[in-house]
Amino acid sequence: MKKALALILALVMVLALAACGSSAPAANNDAPAADSGKTVKIGVLVSDVSGEEALGFRAYYENYIAKNYNVEFTYTEQLEDAAAEKAAIEKFAAQGYDAILSLAASDRTTQIETCEANGLYYAVVSGMLDDAQFEQFKSNEHFVGQIGPSMDTEFEAGYAMGKYFADQGAKTVGIYGAFIPNPMHVYRTAGVLAGLGCTYGGASDKDGIAGQLFGDQGVDMSKVQCGDTQIIGYFQGFGDTTFDELFAIIGQQPDAFLSVGMATTFFADSLNGANIPYSDIDSFTSGNAANMADGTLVYLAGKYSSSIGPIFAATLNAVNGNPIRDAQGNALSISQGYLVATDSETFDNIFNGDKGDSPIFSKDLLDTVIGAVSYDDFVSLVESK
Repeated sequence: MKKALALILALVMVLALAACGSSAPAANNDAPAADSGKTVKIGVLVSDVSGEEALGFRAYYENYIAKNYNVEFTYTEQLEDAAAEKAAIEKFAAQGYDAILSLAASDRTTQIETCEANGLYYAVVSGMLDDAQFEQFKSNEHFVGQIGPSMDTEFEAGYAMGKYFADQGAKTVGIYGAFIPNPMHVYRTAGVLAGLGCTYGGASDKDGIAGQLFGDQGVDMSKVQCGDTQIIGYFQGFGDTTFDELFAIIGQQPDAFLSVGMATTFFADSLNGANIPYSDIDSFTSGNAANMADGTLVYLAGKYSSSIGPIFAATLNAVNGNPIRDAQGNALSISQGYLVATDSETFDNIFNGDKGDSPIFSKDLLDTVIGAVSYDDFVSLVESK
């Protein structure tokens, strides 16, 4: 009997060990959040809730990314100053969010510091920090990085737009400087002035013009000297007097109206109605497609809506324990250029290739850099598009 019991116990132990050996493999820690069961909660800071670019970005995140990954996006209301940005981050932290994606630029230094203090991962979605700011924060644990046009790229975009109209023979133009001292608008405006063949306070180079624009908080027309193309009016910001300034320019029937952002949101109807050729640095959206096909939008430098896909992927990786860092351990900083359309066919080719369920940065493409991925491989993907 004792031998029989011993044999039975031995058999039970063998069967138990066999069962353990045949159990499912351990979960892959590099798997994307879509497969991990955890919903990643991301707060999005926005200063523009109605612009064409902002709406295109939001549609991509909420209607495509959120449907393909286990992620929840919560957008703020329009944030108008640094205090509102800081308060929004602290509210997200208190509600247990994992990360912040920033489309607001009143005070990104405070944004980063507030995220770091609250253990939230942080990334710049549109635009870039200036060089000094990036140097200050590039090694912060929770700073994921930035992907977007550098200040050099912003200047080049403005320069190309100004030169386009100068080459077209425009003799008189109006300019909308959007929201100076926002750095991207400063460098775009500096580029426009240089591209038109103008100097500002005697300067004709990027840093010489931009430095003065920062100091002046806009364009001081007494400092502008132009050659063949004259600037007959300049304004910036948005408020009750903005349309008065626009109509004062329209009343002079300029050959073109140049904007460094938001004209297609605020002024398209007025410019189309007055038959004034105009340009903008904005985004490839259905509204801008209509403005180019049926209105008088003749030049658009823009980002496509899914261009913000890679920074989402990098943020998701950081939350899941796979931060992407360069050889020195620094956060991402990758410059993206602008695509340019000067006719409807070119515009439609860009726009139709990046919308709905078929964005340029699709799930299949993003999945190649979600999980453990090298810095170089990630950069290669971003720069390939």
